[in-house]
Amino acid sequence: MDGDGVIAFPAERALLASEPDSAADHLPELRASTVHSDRGMPPETPADMPRQSLWRFRRRSRRAFVDPARSRSSAMRRVAVLGSAFALAAFAVFEMEQVLEVGGLTPIEIAVLVLFTLNFGWIAMAFVSAIAGYGTVIGRLRRAKRTPAGPLACRTACLMPTYNEDPARVFAAIEAMALGLYELGQGPAFDWFILADTTDPDIALAEEAALVAARARLGDKARLFYRRRRRNVARKSGNVADFCTRWASRYDFMLVLDADSLIAPETIIELARRIEEDPDAGLIQTIPALVNGTTIIARLQQFAGRVYGPIVGSGLSFWTGSEGNYWGHNAIIRTEAFLSAAGLPDLPGRPPFGGHILSHDFVEAALIRRAGWTVRIADDLAGSYEESPPSIIDLAVRDRRWCQGNLQHLFVLPARGLHWVSRIHLLTGIGSYLASPLWLMLILAGLSLSLQAHFIRPEYFTEEFQLFPTWPVIDAELALRLFALTLAVLFAPKLIGLIAFLRDGDARRKVGIVPTLVSFVFEIVISALIAPIMMLVHTGAIFSILIGRDSGWKPQRRDDGGVPFSALFVRHRWHMLIGLALLFAASLDSWVLVAWLSPAILGMLLAVPVSGFTGSTRVGRFIRRLGLLRTPEEADPPAIVRAAAAIRPAYERATAARASLAALAEDDAARTRHLALVDRIPERPRGHIDPIEAMAAAKIDEADNVEEAVSFMTSSERSMVLATPALLARLVALPAA
Repeated sequence: MDGDGVIAFPAERALLASEPDSAADHLPELRASTVHSDRGMPPETPADMPRQSLWRFRRRSRRAFVDPARSRSSAMRRVAVLGSAFALAAFAVFEMEQVLEVGGLTPIEIAVLVLFTLNFGWIAMAFVSAIAGYGTVIGRLRRAKRTPAGPLACRTACLMPTYNEDPARVFAAIEAMALGLYELGQGPAFDWFILADTTDPDIALAEEAALVAARARLGDKARLFYRRRRRNVARKSGNVADFCTRWASRYDFMLVLDADSLIAPETIIELARRIEEDPDAGLIQTIPALVNGTTIIARLQQFAGRVYGPIVGSGLSFWTGSEGNYWGHNAIIRTEAFLSAAGLPDLPGRPPFGGHILSHDFVEAALIRRAGWTVRIADDLAGSYEESPPSIIDLAVRDRRWCQGNLQHLFVLPARGLHWVSRIHLLTGIGSYLASPLWLMLILAGLSLSLQAHFIRPEYFTEEFQLFPTWPVIDAELALRLFALTLAVLFAPKLIGLIAFLRDGDARRKVGIVPTLVSFVFEIVISALIAPIMMLVHTGAIFSILIGRDSGWKPQRRDDGGVPFSALFVRHRWHMLIGLALLFAASLDSWVLVAWLSPAILGMLLAVPVSGFTGSTRVGRFIRRLGLLRTPEEADPPAIVRAAAAIRPAYERATAARASLAALAEDDAARTRHLALVDRIPERPRGHIDPIEAMAAAKIDEADNVEEAVSFMTSSERSMVLATPALLARLVALPAA
């Protein structure tokens, strides 16, 4: 028994007695001591990551740019983009006011005008930004790519946070990227960290089996580390912050990935070289392209991201300059900037608005920029990839969490010292979800206006001494012209993106002009059916947040989006009922109004079949055979994507052969390997008892043998046993069945 009352075997006692280093190790010592180590992590190098205040900030404490000419953004670009968007929106609002004001504005007409203003302003900004992005993308087509030589001078930690993900996918991606860097001669500049927040004990054991296999396969070609937290404090942001305070000071930069991330080794090296060459760069964000889509919804996003995404991303990068944004992954970050400036505070109150910040990335970017570092979007860098949710239901689960996190930004917006462009990023994130209820309200307000004109006798004289009547009249010809303008502004970014895509000779040859045009039409039709469903999904998410429901933290499905019909019906029943109600209300006025509202009504009425067939892998394979929604990356998969796919079966075999908890308790060698990977347990204040730990201990003591004890425990209790050497020792002390 050790000093803390923990029963430990010799291997466990050695691990528990070992203390993390209090100072940073030199690079040669790190290489010598950790390449062939069985330990999960290298020695700790503790560092401070102070929580930042949103309400106190001294401008004099902001660092000055080392290279102001390079690091300051162009004011002319911002005037051109934002000014044009404002002018376009102002013109459209004026026209709308002329449409409604013919006989004087009624209260409902005022509501329609306000809602139209908000909705049109949103699409006007996207339209102008897309035009700027088009010019950037076209100007880049014939520009030679730089190919700098020589080893990198700085060291980068590549972080892969994971939460109940498929270990075969995660480790195959890491091996593919690490081998690519090794083959380019840059492997020594990068270390790889799997930062697990996994709560499923079977997946945790599979992660350990995959780690053993990865270390054996990679040998001395890469350094690979693993840590699983006992408690998922603050979710992903807390996971990364835990790494930062314990190990990050050893490294100059951090490459932050997601469980579905893949980045070409050439792109990783270029990211590291750019941030190495720019002393003011705090964060450089790539624009990931979507790959490996198997369902219509995934392939739809994949196609849209590849065809329209470049002009959208380049347009954003064009005018934001040094005040770019961060999307939480596929980005490189200067460790000094992140440690000193990006410690997130908790928001006051309870979830969903209070507590830790879910959409941490936007806030971290804003805080890094506030401290005097630049945040850039590397829109010119290809080779950054991720995957998308496979169904509308999976999209809804993900968006529910993002919606809650983005609405929390309402309380971050007034923070002191933020750059005004950073506030625009926060507003854009909020608006991306508020746009749905605003669109729904505009539909309902327009419907109310029509029903009022049809059923309610107008009050022609609203004032006692009024000489002329107030007619609820709309200028139909002007309304039709404004409708055409709105459609043009709404769909122009898609058309501009298509033109830019087809002007890229390499992309055009891989996919073909005719298949691309057919896919373009198919994407518009399917997106039009999905849009009303997502409008109601987002509106429902906002409503649930407003009544105080927390989103929780659910693992994301990556491959099959298939859902039973009964589950689809339950999930979409309200969407269909709202569609029926809208159809009935519109038919009370006229079938012309039904025709006007048919795009929204049709999507709602067909919510169940649309959700079903867009999330089906079988239908997705059929669409792929037809050549629809094909992208260059699908026609000719990038080398990094092919490599990860080829490697994955080896890890699937390794994880399938993982030991169970009972087998671990009975196998000394397997248990020793496991204990070497267990994260250290922080000091426990006296009187603070973890209920899960206590229940696991009680059930072990109640059992007659190992198998019985394991059968008594819940998943969370088995997970706690894996993370607690003292509990595992108690389990081992029991006889086998």
